[in-house]
Amino acid sequence: RRVRNLAGYKTKHVMNITDVDDKMIKAAAETDPSLEPMAALQQLAQNFTDAFFEDMRAVGNDIEAVNFTRATDNIEAIKRHIEQLLADGYAYKADDGIYFDIARYSKDHTYGQLSHIDSPSQSKARIDNDEYDKESARDFALWKRQKAGEPAWDFDDITGRPGWHIECSVMSTSNLGQPFDIHTGGIDLIFPHHENEIAQCEGRLARYFVHNNHLMVDGVKMSKSKNNFYTLSDIAEHGHSPLDFRMLILQSHFQSTSNFTWQNLEAAHNRLQAWRNLAELRWQLPDSGDSAQQQIVINLVEKSKNALFDNLNTPEALKYIDVAVDQLAKNTPNISRQALNMLIDFIDTVLGLNIAKSTPDITQELKDLIAVRQVHRANGDYAKSDEVRDSLLSNGILIKDLPSGVLWARQ
Repeated sequence: RRVRNLAGYKTKHVMNITDVDDKMIKAAAETDPSLEPMAALQQLAQNFTDAFFEDMRAVGNDIEAVNFTRATDNIEAIKRHIEQLLADGYAYKADDGIYFDIARYSKDHTYGQLSHIDSPSQSKARIDNDEYDKESARDFALWKRQKAGEPAWDFDDITGRPGWHIECSVMSTSNLGQPFDIHTGGIDLIFPHHENEIAQCEGRLARYFVHNNHLMVDGVKMSKSKNNFYTLSDIAEHGHSPLDFRMLILQSHFQSTSNFTWQNLEAAHNRLQAWRNLAELRWQLPDSGDSAQQQIVINLVEKSKNALFDNLNTPEALKYIDVAVDQLAKNTPNISRQALNMLIDFIDTVLGLNIAKSTPDITQELKDLIAVRQVHRANGDYAKSDEVRDSLLSNGILIKDLPSGVLWARQ
């Protein structure tokens, strides 16, 4: 699937699903010891994949526009890639599997170009863990010999499974070619993961790497040991939507740390709610046909686009949208519906905040209640008017009385 993006390019977006690695195998065995290793792994992987897709949709991502690929669907391609590395002299067999030879690779290529970690001239220090923390280049496993209780695939005389690094290289290049244009990921993956991915592809993995910074919680890095992390379910229990969280993330530049606090999430919610309340006016006001308003919004949308073209500067892009929202809101009730619809379409298409979908027209029953309240007000029966207002409020509808009439807004 290819999708045309803001700049007019047709983009093929591939996302890897790592459904076999050290952590997955360990967790699968602990989750359901009664299952065979392969069945336990597949069950656990599918459960997490389903949950991941559900959360992706909830935060406004169009997963139909993404090509998802699983490591276990690419085993044969991984074997062929390893065979090529062996033939080129950049890999060697050991008693516990097949390893990438960093010292040999460094004779022909530069290892450490992303992380600026120097590779050794002579080394056979090996690491068979999928992830490691020490910032020293060591030969890493391409294929691991099967251990007791692990799922495995046949590969020559070494029954086992692929290492994490080779999985991601092959999943990417099998779908996008080599080199492809843009490789993304968190800054914590620069070393060793992305560095090893590059080496496995003999320096021709991707033309550009784009790394996002960490999401902190109350200014502290998230970790399971500290139990300082939240899920979308936790956010919902606090009365917030996943799209509030999306807005919170967009308010920080991807290269800067984002900080999750309940106060910051509330601020993101308020910003999103102001945009939604403006969008609701499209159901209530006629089009003023004000061409000056239209031009102002067109100019602000263009500035927002340019901010995104400038290294995805989402905080700056949001500021221009805020100005456009304020510009239209202050012209109530003489609003340009054309300008408003254009702004909503830009927000939803580019930022994925689902403004249009989350602001449908209210029901006829609620409209009738508003009309009844207006009759009570006109008759001076303010007690009954307030009673109807409270009934509307219990349905999440706020009423604003203006000289030109009444407007409603969702809470």
